[in-house]
Amino acid sequence: MNINIRGELYSLESPKVMGILNLTPDSFYDGGKFSSEKKILTHVVSMLENGMDILDVGGYSSRPGAKNISVKEEEKRVIPILKYLRKEFKDLIISVDTFRSEIARKSIENGADIINDISAGEIDEEIMNVVSEYNIPYVIMHMKGDPQTMQKNANYDDVCKEIISYLAQRVKKAREYKINDLIIDPGFGFGKTLQHNFEILSNLHHFEMIDLPLLVGFSRKSMITKALEIEKEFALNGTSILNTIALMKGSKILRVHDVKEAKECINLYNLTTNNSGNS
Repeated sequence: MNINIRGELYSLESPKVMGILNLTPDSFYDGGKFSSEKKILTHVVSMLENGMDILDVGGYSSRPGAKNISVKEEEKRVIPILKYLRKEFKDLIISVDTFRSEIARKSIENGADIINDISAGEIDEEIMNVVSEYNIPYVIMHMKGDPQTMQKNANYDDVCKEIISYLAQRVKKAREYKINDLIIDPGFGFGKTLQHNFEILSNLHHFEMIDLPLLVGFSRKSMITKALEIEKEFALNGTSILNTIALMKGSKILRVHDVKEAKECINLYNLTTNNSGNS
């Protein structure tokens, strides 16, 4: 599997690590940690040294019940840092996590290589026009409602069937906009109960029928902390276990806070699969 990054094919045959950079004061795990250029630079350098392949920058907290912020506030958080990062890291693949077309356009114009949209174009369909215009990869995620309401709408007759159907429909919509490079994300924790999340993970291999790269994000989420009855500070081991299961079921991108451990999961997974026929 390949995606187009700046006119060159970027292979996803070996899974990749997407490191998270939250520029928000209220994100569920690392809110407010990266409030200066110096702290951001140190964090990004550390993630690169630990094997990060893609950086995902976000200025809008999408945790359940998060406060809605204005486009202007999101722009103020994201664009100056994006400009700074692109100047410091010319070759780094940068994704911007936004569902707003205005932010997507300004992000791409200032060096973003990928747009990661938690709403799959449902909140602001113009975002698909923007992505198509600049011909860059687009991540389509499943979410019921919006971050303010999604956990109130977590009702399904068949959660996996409904999410696969939804993603297929949004892929079709993206194709109508002539978006070439698509990545799908089932949206763990976005409008799903604990049971839903584990049912999706158990059946993750069925998402291969859409025939697109699969991105997953479990990093320190409540599906780990609630299941194990622990605080998010102690959820790294659980994150690594779920990442490994996801890799075994076909995931190509792991979106994480902890890059080193995710890269180790991938390295061990690759060693296992490369030797699977040599017994």
